[in-house]
Amino acid sequence: MTAATVSPDRILKELAELWVSTAKEPEGSGDAGVLRACSMTLVVMAEESDDVMSLGETIAALMPEHPARAIVVRLRGSGEPGLTARVFAQCWMPFGQRRQICCEQVEITAPDASLADLPPLILPLCVPDLPVLLWCRSGRLSGMPEFAPMAAMAHRVVLDSAKLGAARDALPYCSAMVGRGTLLGDLAWTRLTLWRETLARMVENREFLGRLKEISRLQVCHGGAPAPPDAWYMGAWLVNSLAAAGIDAKLDLLRDPNVPEGAVGSVHLLGAAAADLHVVLTAKDDALTVRVDGISHRTVMPRMTEYLLLREELGIVRSDPVFEKTLSSAARLALSSMVG
Repeated sequence: MTAATVSPDRILKELAELWVSTAKEPEGSGDAGVLRACSMTLVVMAEESDDVMSLGETIAALMPEHPARAIVVRLRGSGEPGLTARVFAQCWMPFGQRRQICCEQVEITAPDASLADLPPLILPLCVPDLPVLLWCRSGRLSGMPEFAPMAAMAHRVVLDSAKLGAARDALPYCSAMVGRGTLLGDLAWTRLTLWRETLARMVENREFLGRLKEISRLQVCHGGAPAPPDAWYMGAWLVNSLAAAGIDAKLDLLRDPNVPEGAVGSVHLLGAAAADLHVVLTAKDDALTVRVDGISHRTVMPRMTEYLLLREELGIVRSDPVFEKTLSSAARLALSSMVG
């Protein structure tokens, strides 16, 4: 579809025609047929310069577990006003079955000059009575005034605060979105799931829990400068968790030149005396190593691809009070530059 013909009615008509043609069985296919699957509308905002193949592979990998009508908006940046669109189907065949399962995909290309035209185009394309999730891959778009009405269309918004600039700007921005009622997910927080689960399991140990009072210092070592959102989230979550147990621990965010930029490399829970509890979590070589008073345990740590991060986020349908409290604390710390 060209800029002159892009409209919700035209796109919906093409989607209907797509299913008619897809449902036609090729010769010799028997009665296998095609199953149309949809549990949500997934709106993806991405830059035109993003890797098309990588993004397509991520969306395709998500569909078997979270089938959706995917609306991918590719942001062209400069250019004359006007939108272009095309429709197609994402199909796969479950192991041992002969019937294909298919999801719809709409791809829209938009210059910055036409961003205001997107909400009235996208909203009628969302599947009625199903949730709408907006995944914004573009940090540039998040800071533009046109983003707010796009976010307002969605039941939930997922972004990566690490793409929004310095943490002291990005985290307060995300916290303000939550304050306005946005159900938000941040991939910077999602990247810490294994860290948080590991520490939570340790706290469930009665012996470890009894020694928590020995902790007086916290260190989060990260790559790059200034400290990335991931490090602020980790530090704020630790401070809040210990405070809930009646422990006031001092937090330091430290740069480690051996850690990739933007990542958390290690976490240290330290006591004031040499005999006090000493806990170290270190991420290296696709593993998370936990050392407690010199005794180590190693856990496989998969590389956190966009697919794994989004798969986790798509499974969240309600607000997460732990995340929201941690975001508020991290934003406050980053904004006031109390640490790091």
